[in-house]
Amino acid sequence: MVLDSNRSSRLPLITIRNLTKVFNPGTINEVTAIRGLSCSIADRQFATIIGSNGAGKSTLLNLISGRFPSDEGEILFGEVNVTRWPEHRRAAHVGRVFQNPRSGTCASMTIEENFALANGRGLKPGLRWGVNPRDRERFRDKLALLGLGLENRLKDRVGLLSGGQRQSLTLLMATLQRPRLLLLDEHTAALDPRTAEQVLALTRQLVEELHLTTLMVTHNMKHAIELGDRLIMMHQGGIVLDVAGEPKGSLTIQELMNAFASLRMGEMVDDKMLLVC
Repeated sequence: MVLDSNRSSRLPLITIRNLTKVFNPGTINEVTAIRGLSCSIADRQFATIIGSNGAGKSTLLNLISGRFPSDEGEILFGEVNVTRWPEHRRAAHVGRVFQNPRSGTCASMTIEENFALANGRGLKPGLRWGVNPRDRERFRDKLALLGLGLENRLKDRVGLLSGGQRQSLTLLMATLQRPRLLLLDEHTAALDPRTAEQVLALTRQLVEELHLTTLMVTHNMKHAIELGDRLIMMHQGGIVLDVAGEPKGSLTIQELMNAFASLRMGEMVDDKMLLVC
């Protein structure tokens, strides 16, 4: 089945119905990471997701991307049920950036070779040149957006780059084919504050220019409030707060802290390793 790229803008891009995921079922280590979760994400919406460690944030992204199979429930892309689609099939429609800058690139390959791999995402297998002159110029134009001089280092191996450079490169690669959905899993958490702000600025630019539907997991409440047009708070595998539009824009960090406290989650508010102001 082919996903319709000319879908009606009134349809949600992602619909999740009664999703459940249990790890190590039937053992003493059994954990219900997602429990009966239902929600929808509108086309071109940018939603930030917050919650304590173990709330189910990354698991939700893994279920959407197909990295983990769900135990119950279903996931739809537009009107197409993709619940049983394997990860590689969904990858043609999903771009993803992980927390570790090393996860999204191959260190032993050059910058242009990494770009060539990203450029082939979703294409049918076949013999073709790894990098042709037209693609090389396109890669240069994309890299020039970073202002890091990487457009002049296409033949350099990615392993020579800093963490911030690699994460910026990964973000460009994830959006190279303009995916229907962009998943960002704490993609600035491993970076120093200055580099994190640069990567976030690039994130905002790419999402706005390419009109991407985006889910961004973060522990930083300030970033969760400032970026995007919707904020979702998760706890124990479910959604406990969902704010969009103008109410989301007027949220304060204190209000989010109060929301945690109202759920008798004060121990998480006090733990600076879980939520960052």
